[in-house]
Amino acid sequence: MTTAPLRKDAARNWERIVTIARALVDQGAPLQLNDVAHRAGLGVATVYRHFPSPEALLETVAAPCLEDLADHGKQALADADPWRALEGFLSRVLEAQLTDAALPPVAAALVDALPRTTELKEALASAGTELLDRARDAGAVRRDLTARDLVPLMCGIAHAVNVHGGTPADKTGTAHRYLDTLLEGLRPAPLNE
Repeated sequence: MTTAPLRKDAARNWERIVTIARALVDQGAPLQLNDVAHRAGLGVATVYRHFPSPEALLETVAAPCLEDLADHGKQALADADPWRALEGFLSRVLEAQLTDAALPPVAAALVDALPRTTELKEALASAGTELLDRARDAGAVRRDLTARDLVPLMCGIAHAVNVHGGTPADKTGTAHRYLDTLLEGLRPAPLNE
C-alpha cells in the first residue's frame, strides 16, 4: 500500500515536527506531543494527525539510524571475511547506540508503533544473526555464542559507556576498548595440543 505524497504545507509541518522531536530527544527531554506542537508553533491536532503517539514520533526520529544500520548489515554480509564482517557490524551498532539517543529506546521497545520500525528491526536482527552464524561456522567465534547473547552484551557495553560519562571522544574510545575486550572473549579457546 502506498501513501499519497503530502501537500507542501503538510510536508513542512511534518518536517518541523520531526526536527523539534529530534532536538528534544538529543537533549534527553521527554517526547510529549503537546510540547512538540507548542514548540513547532502548530496545533496539537496537526501533530496528532501526523503522529498518533509519542512512540510513533520517536520511531520516525530513529528511522534514519535504523535504515543506516540495516544497510550496513547488508554490506557486512557481502564481506568474505566472517570475523571482520561481524566485528565491523558490531562496532557500527555500538557507535549508533551511543550517538543516536532515539535508537536505544526504540530498539528496546517490545512493541513497535510503526510497521516500518518492525521491518527495520527484523532486518537488523537477521543480519546480526547471519553474521554471527557465518563467524561461528568459520570457527572465528565460540560455538556456544548465540545471537540472543549478543544483544544484551552490546546493550551492556553501551550502558557502561554512558554511565562512565565523559566527552563524546572519551565515550567513543571507551566503547571501542570495551568492544575489543568483548570481541576477544568471543573468540574460541585455543585447542590444547
